[in-house]
Amino acid sequence: MKLKSLAVLAAALVAATLAGCARDIPYETLKAKYANPTSRFVTLENGVSVHYRDQGRPDGPPVVLVHGFAANLDTWEPWVSRLGDTYRVVSLDLPAHGLTVTPAGYQMSTQGQVEVIDQLTRKLGLAPFVLAGNSMGGGASWNYALAHPDRLRGLVLVASVGPRPEAEGAAPPREGPPAIFRVMGNPVGRAALRSLNPRPLAEPGLKRAYVDESLVTPALVDRYVDLALAPGRREMILAGRQGPPSASPDAVKGVATPTLVILGEKDVVVPPGVGRRLAELIPGARLIAYPDAGHVPMEQIPDQSAQDVRTFIESLPAAKTAGK
Repeated sequence: MKLKSLAVLAAALVAATLAGCARDIPYETLKAKYANPTSRFVTLENGVSVHYRDQGRPDGPPVVLVHGFAANLDTWEPWVSRLGDTYRVVSLDLPAHGLTVTPAGYQMSTQGQVEVIDQLTRKLGLAPFVLAGNSMGGGASWNYALAHPDRLRGLVLVASVGPRPEAEGAAPPREGPPAIFRVMGNPVGRAALRSLNPRPLAEPGLKRAYVDESLVTPALVDRYVDLALAPGRREMILAGRQGPPSASPDAVKGVATPTLVILGEKDVVVPPGVGRRLAELIPGARLIAYPDAGHVPMEQIPDQSAQDVRTFIESLPAAKTAGK
C-alpha cells in the first residue's frame, strides 16, 4: 500500500512538473471572470473581504451555505435555484477560497472560518438560520453549531469532515482520496505545489470527487484552477492542510442543533463512514445516504438532495429570536 501511494505521489509530481510553473492571477482578473451580478463584498472586523451572494426570497427563512476545501460558493448554485423560491439563500467564499481576500499574514483555520461565518451572518441579520456545509465547510459548520448554538435553527452536513471511524478501530477505506490530496498530505508535495501548475492534478481529482465525469466540464476545471492561483492562495491553502488533527468524538457529541447528515456512498474524498459516525455522535441527527453520489451531492443529484433539505427544514420547529 505504501509503495502504491509513493508511486501515485511521484506520478502526480512528475505531471505537475511537466506542466511547468504557474503564476498568480490578480484578484481583479478573477473577479471579472467569476463574479456575477449577485456577487457582494463586505470587509469584516478581522480584515477579511468576503465574497458572498444573497439570493432567493428576500423575506424567506435564511439558509447559509458553506463550501468545501479548494471549492467556492458556485458549488451551491444548484441548491440556490431549487430553494430560492422559499428561502433567503446566502452562500459565501471562505478565507483562502474563491474571491474572498484576506489580509497579509492571515492563517487559514477552522476557528477563522467560524469567525467569518459569524461576522457575516451578524452583518446581514440572518439569525436564526439553517447552516449547511460541505466537506471542510461541514467541519466549519458543526464547529459553528458548538460555538453559537443559539443562532442556528438547523444544521445540514454534506459529506462533512469529522471523526474518522478508523481512528476508533474500524478499517480504513480500500480506495484512497484523489492524488491531489495525497500530494498535499506530503511535505515534499506541498513544497512543490507552491509554485507548480495545479491543472494536471485538478481534472482527475475532480472526476473522482464528482463520480459523474460529464459534470467535470472544462469550465469547472478552469474555475478550480484559476481560483487556486489567486495571489498567495497556494501557500495559504497548503499551510491550512497541516492544521489540527481529526475532530474529537466527544466534541461532536456537544452539537445540540437539529441536524441532517447527507453522504454519498461513492465518496472517495471523505469516506461514507465519517458521515455515519457523525450521525451516530450528534444527538437526534438524521442520516440520508445516496447510493450513487460522491462528494458533492448538491451538484450530482441537485433535485433529490435539495428536496431532502427542504423536507428537513420544513420539519424544524418555528424560528425563535436568536441570541446576540
